[in-house]
Amino acid sequence: MAVLVLSLPFAATAASRANTVASPAIGATTTGTVDASRAQTLARASAIAASRNPQTITALGTRPVQEVTIHEGDTLATMANYYDVSVEAIAYANGMRDARALQMGQKLVIPPAEGALYTVKDGDTVESIASQFKVEASVISTYNRCTFEPEQCAPGQEIFVRGAALPALLEPDRPTRDVFGAAPQVAQQPRNGRLSWPVAGVITQYFWWGHTGVDIAAPYGTGLGASDDGVVTATGWVAVGGLRVCVQHAGDLTVCYYHTSAVYVSVGQQVARGQIIAAIGLTGVTTGPHVHWECRVGNQFVSCLSL
Repeated sequence: MAVLVLSLPFAATAASRANTVASPAIGATTTGTVDASRAQTLARASAIAASRNPQTITALGTRPVQEVTIHEGDTLATMANYYDVSVEAIAYANGMRDARALQMGQKLVIPPAEGALYTVKDGDTVESIASQFKVEASVISTYNRCTFEPEQCAPGQEIFVRGAALPALLEPDRPTRDVFGAAPQVAQQPRNGRLSWPVAGVITQYFWWGHTGVDIAAPYGTGLGASDDGVVTATGWVAVGGLRVCVQHAGDLTVCYYHTSAVYVSVGQQVARGQIIAAIGLTGVTTGPHVHWECRVGNQFVSCLSL
């Protein structure tokens, strides 16, 4: 009996060792049958699972800087419309001050969004660049990862300042104020019949309380005819509407044509019904080549289709 009691501790120790040896084999078998990716998620702190491939993900809503070649018919306005940025953004990215300076075959850098492509200079700081372009410093730091990757914002590096205030573009055909002139005092016959369409196109938006004209889409550069006999009272550039021309008709009616690419008449000039006075364009705020055909009787906007 004494021998049996003394042998019990040795038997328990042997059983424990046997279990300890068997456990890893079970664990290995289980790991092999379970999805390997689950085992990899056990990495902690700075440990990186060997099978993972680090990648840099582009932020949503952004695109890389592009380089394009200018072809016949291209202008800063058409390029800006196509890439959904302003003409000022493209001009600044390419060191241009004159909108007419494009040449066939020229390479243009297109910024990734509306803003400024800027090369960091010695002495620049995120705060000084932000002040220059009138944005918050966090806008620059976040987009260019200046905090986590300071080398991205070192002197000589090109960064992007989203929403930057850009310098005005010199463009002789784009005056900073409206060009108005008084209509000459000439006898006008009462207008007869309906207004003629300025261009044979497709109506993309009708007149309504939130839209002061009728939008008619047509190929870029298509001629725009005067809707009736009249006198040119205004030409030039305006905010949103871009390059436009207005004609005064009988009955206190004024008809304006917006987003044009060119105006072929001058203030004070008499025009005849159907005479080509401008061309379809993309100036101002527009999503495609069209004319915003706007009619006003006195100070009241009305639908040109009703006249």
